[in-house]
Amino acid sequence: MRSLVSLLLLAAALPAADLPYYTVLGNDAGAWPDILSAIGLERQPPDKAQIIVVHAGTAEVALAIWIERVQNGAILILEGESPLAESLGFRPAKDPARKVSVNSLTDIHGPDVSIVWEKGLDLPVFEVPALAQVFARERWTGAPLVAGLHRGTGAVLWIAAPPGERGYERFPYLLDALCDLGLTPPFRSSRLWAFFDSSYRSRVDLDYFAARWRKAGISALHVAAWHFYESDPEQDRYLKTLIEACHREGILVYAWLDLPHVSEKFWNDHPAWREKTALLQDAQLDWRKLMNLTNRDCFHAVSVGVAKLAGRFDWDGINLAELYFESLQGIANPSRFTPMNDDVRAKFRRGGRFDPIELFNGRTDEQSRHEFLDFRSDLAGKMQEEWVGELEALRKQKPYLDMVLTHVDDRFDPGMRDAIGADAARVLPMLEKHAITLLIEDPATVWHLGPQRYHVISERYRALTQRHEKLAIDLNIVNRYQNVYPTKQQTGTELLQLVHNATANFQRVALYFENSLLPPDMNLLPSAAAAATGIERTASKTTVDSLIGVGVPWKGPASVDGVPWPAADDETVWLPAGTHSIEAAGAAAGLRLLRLNGDLKSARSVPPSAIEFTYQSSARAIAVLDRAAHVLRIDGKEAPFERAGPTTIVLPPGQHVVTITAD
Repeated sequence: MRSLVSLLLLAAALPAADLPYYTVLGNDAGAWPDILSAIGLERQPPDKAQIIVVHAGTAEVALAIWIERVQNGAILILEGESPLAESLGFRPAKDPARKVSVNSLTDIHGPDVSIVWEKGLDLPVFEVPALAQVFARERWTGAPLVAGLHRGTGAVLWIAAPPGERGYERFPYLLDALCDLGLTPPFRSSRLWAFFDSSYRSRVDLDYFAARWRKAGISALHVAAWHFYESDPEQDRYLKTLIEACHREGILVYAWLDLPHVSEKFWNDHPAWREKTALLQDAQLDWRKLMNLTNRDCFHAVSVGVAKLAGRFDWDGINLAELYFESLQGIANPSRFTPMNDDVRAKFRRGGRFDPIELFNGRTDEQSRHEFLDFRSDLAGKMQEEWVGELEALRKQKPYLDMVLTHVDDRFDPGMRDAIGADAARVLPMLEKHAITLLIEDPATVWHLGPQRYHVISERYRALTQRHEKLAIDLNIVNRYQNVYPTKQQTGTELLQLVHNATANFQRVALYFENSLLPPDMNLLPSAAAAATGIERTASKTTVDSLIGVGVPWKGPASVDGVPWPAADDETVWLPAGTHSIEAAGAAAGLRLLRLNGDLKSARSVPPSAIEFTYQSSARAIAVLDRAAHVLRIDGKEAPFERAGPTTIVLPPGQHVVTITAD
């Protein structure tokens, strides 16, 4: 076996900066694999690695070798105090008594983010090279804690202490710092969904934001539709502008319904139909104002309103979200517990049963409690089936509408069934009967747990259904009510690990919500969401394995599997799922497919000015070309254009072969 020294000498001659690999020297890799794999980096031996992590205390080798590696493009990561760090200018202050107690820090990537450590550390005050950029400092003294230094074509990233057991307890933005130092993540995705509430974006440039969402890898926006339930000229104009802007960028738009909340006006106009809590008060819970959909008059009125809402706008799909009851604390919190309206109480009393309001007025036996909670859960399941049926009726007018049911998880946290009436086992059989995606929502009770939970959640649902391709996961990116560290909201490495692990276990990942995503996270989201399983490079060829399809950073014309490849923009080559090899091509493809909102199956250029590709999509697919086109064939038959922009074409759902000829 070659020694570490000989491996490093060999690697000094390799184009390390072109390899998306990392290595961790020493016996204990710590959290570095979790950190670096969150954006698709692959662990390899030292002779292949671009990023080399050297723990404090790792056996030293000749310093010249390390300097040569950095000079030739490698990025060296150093922890704390070491002869190597000192040789590069990162050294403790000359006065050994100079210490800093670190409990909180600031980072240039999120200057307004409060970063607090659960367990503080007493560290030496370090000096850093004059040319180094300090990324993070102790909040009160300004002592440097994370810094970077460019050397030759490579760089050094130094941190004052190890990153922690999970990789994000101390320094949330290490991956951002690495990108500042020259790292390019190896993969990209454009498959994320995001929820959108216009209340937070009422006076913004929608074209700007649509382009921003697209660059962040967002392929569909689920828009809070209750703001548009009743027709209003100004509001309708805003939503139509939003949909048009999204479609031009290749982003689908879904109507997000949050029944039994209907709209502010509906609540005000129909006080007799309001839901009741166990205190027999109107169920105005936080921002949601809940209506009694068990009441048939209320149900039919809402059904008519939803049909009108679906017809007024060019939606791509509808998302039925959180169609069950309150509260998160269950029967223990009568001020939030629903449904306690007259219709539900009368329905339960039939057959000689008691009035469920008695559960809060002296009837405390377990049998009575379970009897009503089972009834309540069954009622929620019937509501979901009824409303899925309503959406199926809408498909008669708009057969292209995609359908999503957002349902809080009760498999990982089984207490959710009794708390809010959610029962996934009741919902899952609908996947066999309807063309619908089940979007599983993380319950608030587990928001503080780590990213590994998505594998557990996935396994529990996969055991209950064979329709794994219809399972998706919804991540709540919000300020958490639990005591969490180092940030109240998921950001930086924690967020990227969550997205990366969710993508590895589910066909689709949704983020709640668009407005809560912090600016430093937008650039790396597409890489975290890429479901690639491996990459290998030789002198002229890059071979990529991916589960769903992936984008690979690329400049210039490319061939894929030996043929000119038209599915590419100026920065990315887009590949179908499976194993594919990319290499430089002599000339650019004629017509190019810059983006496709759907699963690309194959693509080829048809000289002199046409392209043929196969795709699959549960919703309409949007193709963005690099120039205008004048002939469209779908499955061999000429079809009319449905344009969303000069070079943007809307295509039907399903699996189709498309041929497009340019002007």
